[in-house]
Amino acid sequence: MALSIPVAEFWQRFLAQNPELDAARFYEAFSFGDSEDLADSLADLVLRGVKRATAGSIASYEIDGGRAPRPGDLSIVTDGRGKPLCVIETLQVDVRRFGDVDAEFAAVEGEGDGSLAYWREAHAAYFEREAAWTGQAFSEDLLLACERFRLVYQEA
Repeated sequence: MALSIPVAEFWQRFLAQNPELDAARFYEAFSFGDSEDLADSLADLVLRGVKRATAGSIASYEIDGGRAPRPGDLSIVTDGRGKPLCVIETLQVDVRRFGDVDAEFAAVEGEGDGSLAYWREAHAAYFEREAAWTGQAFSEDLLLACERFRLVYQEA
């Protein structure tokens, strides 16, 4: 994957401050959500330590020709305009059906009021929008990569 110059420079600064890390652990640079505003608000939750998890559909990883994240992966989170904000490390990934996501995971994801009801409503809307471009219907059986992560780097 080709990185923009600002993202590549951000990654190099991160590696310079963490020389013990293997650069091959780089997974991706991405923004959360599917709009600038959503990306900005979710990235803010990460920077404040509120959001420590995310869920992506297995179908979207396959359609993009990639793979779901794995423990140990390092990713750069960007804002909605592609500006690099921080590096996260994937700690755990569980594949679950949408309908099997529980209240504990919803709370760790940290969005809205942190409830499972909020999580289900917001994520159903997101995955329905995603289904429009993947060509796959949204259902309770949609397989998700439920990723837990930690913030490992941000610049002042």
